[in-house]
Formats: sequence, structure tokens, C-alpha cells
Amino acid sequence: MTDLASKNCISCEGDMSPMSEDQIGEQLKHIEGWEYIEGELVRIYTFKNYYQTVAFVNAAAWIAHQEDHHPDIEFGYKTCRIRYSTHAIGGISENDFICAAKINAL
Repeated sequence: MTDLASKNCISCEGDMSPMSEDQIGEQLKHIEGWEYIEGELVRIYTFKNYYQTVAFVNAAAWIAHQEDHHPDIEFGYKTCRIRYSTHAIGGISENDFICAAKINAL
């Protein structure tokens, strides 16, 4: 098994194809807690309090900046919802899985 969290995102400006649903299903086995919903990789994280939630959001934002691959992040007092897709190709790419794995490693 490839360790997704040890990889880095590659630039994709529409010159690659999105993953098929079979490929997505296979890769989902390697990122615990994530689901494929309406064309996006989605996970909801739960925390003890607002401070922990915001600290997590900031760490996830740092990963996004480092990888230059940015999710949609929504958060409240004790929860954070992260959604990944690769807009440049109109679907899911390995970059989405790499970032999901890195966020799981937090």
C-alpha cells in the first residue's frame, strides 16, 4: 500500500482526467473516515471545544497551503467539515486523497 500522507500534490491544470468511481472506491480504503459524496471527498471531525476545533482548522489550512491544494472547510463550536475535489479537472484526483491522508495524520 502506498502511504498517501508521505506524498506531495502535483500541479494539475486540467491536463489530467478525474478518477473513476472504481478508483475512488479503491483509494477510500486508505483514508479512514472519509466518504465520497456528490463528487467530493468529505469528512466531519468532532472536537471537545471551540479552541481544539479552530486549532485543527488552522493546521488543515497550513497543509492546504503547503500542498497548494485547498479544500472547502466549514466549522462550528465542536465540528469541522472538510470537502475535497479537484476543480481544475472537475472531479477527484490523487491530490484529494493525499491531502485527506495528511489531515487524518493530524
